[in-house]
Amino acid sequence: MNRVPVNPELLSWARVRAGADAFDLQVRFPKLAEWESGELQPTLKQLEGFAKAVHAPIGYLFLPAPPEEPMPIPDFRTLGGRKVARPSPNLLDMIYACQERQSWYREYALLTQQPSLRFVGSSTTAMPAEDAAVSMAKLLAFNLDARRDCRTWTEALRQFIVQAERIGVMVMVTGVVLSNNRRHLDPEEFRGFALSDDRAPLVFINGADTKAAQMFTLAHELAHLWLGASALSDASPASTGGHRVEQWCNQVAAELLAPLAVVRDELQRDEALDQTLARLARRFKVSTLVILRRLLDAGVLNRADFGRAYAEEVARLRQLMATGAGGGDFYLTTMARVSRRFASALVESTLEGRTLYRDAFRMLGIAKTETFNELGRNLHFAL
Repeated sequence: MNRVPVNPELLSWARVRAGADAFDLQVRFPKLAEWESGELQPTLKQLEGFAKAVHAPIGYLFLPAPPEEPMPIPDFRTLGGRKVARPSPNLLDMIYACQERQSWYREYALLTQQPSLRFVGSSTTAMPAEDAAVSMAKLLAFNLDARRDCRTWTEALRQFIVQAERIGVMVMVTGVVLSNNRRHLDPEEFRGFALSDDRAPLVFINGADTKAAQMFTLAHELAHLWLGASALSDASPASTGGHRVEQWCNQVAAELLAPLAVVRDELQRDEALDQTLARLARRFKVSTLVILRRLLDAGVLNRADFGRAYAEEVARLRQLMATGAGGGDFYLTTMARVSRRFASALVESTLEGRTLYRDAFRMLGIAKTETFNELGRNLHFAL
């Protein structure tokens, strides 16, 4: 039996990097402890299986020492006031996949002579958050009047995504890496990121997060595009500190979703907090988390009361999310995962022979021609 020489340190590094459960790996690879101690070396087939299990390129395991994996975009996430040190392979693979899609779409946009998008990079952090929010609301056509016809804030979120795509932003929402339902994205690690480009701006939203959080994440990441700055964020209505860019984007997002002057006008004396949250969430068609943030900004809640109320509301919303219905239409899910704008362009390019089917399948996360054709029919292509 041929065994391959591998630095045991790399096996331990790959396991820790993946955040894999040691017991589960030990069941799949009974000799793992001996491999990591250097007492035994794996066969090539075993090493290939291990690399797949920990989502590491097998070439990494033949290096003399663990590689450095710098974040490919600016990282503004913090944990306990400190920057997050190590990205998971799930996060890295998701960023790389979105960068590939963005690169493809930029070439498509140039080929089809799409104009550059002037809103990308049109703001700076020196601009008052209120002015930036007004600019965004006007272009997005996502003001209070536009939201009035939405029955719920979840419907408003869907409309928000449609409006962002209408102005040229690819909005991708998924809770798994590519189409692998066994590789779940962790909202505790990140909520979203923005990839800025004047012809192919992209916003990614972690679909494993609550719907309540996703609306704020979308608004926050759009603010990054208005700055013309790619970034990985832990966007949350609860965040008031951190990097100045993140502070500005949070302020803009909150103002876009619930203008503070209007919130103040809507307040009623001696109303119970839960009633205020429910009423204003209906009024603004946003989540109760955004309303809580605005009540903090308005001085209705102090920081301690806000922290307690926010934690309770997050727990309530997560419970609702856990008891909600799953499933859904596969093709609608696919379009949400890669964005309708991107999917439509890719299907068109593939049908016209400008993109190889294998490349389209990879970027869409599908494997069969019939699946691709049905997706095309859902996008109103004649097939």
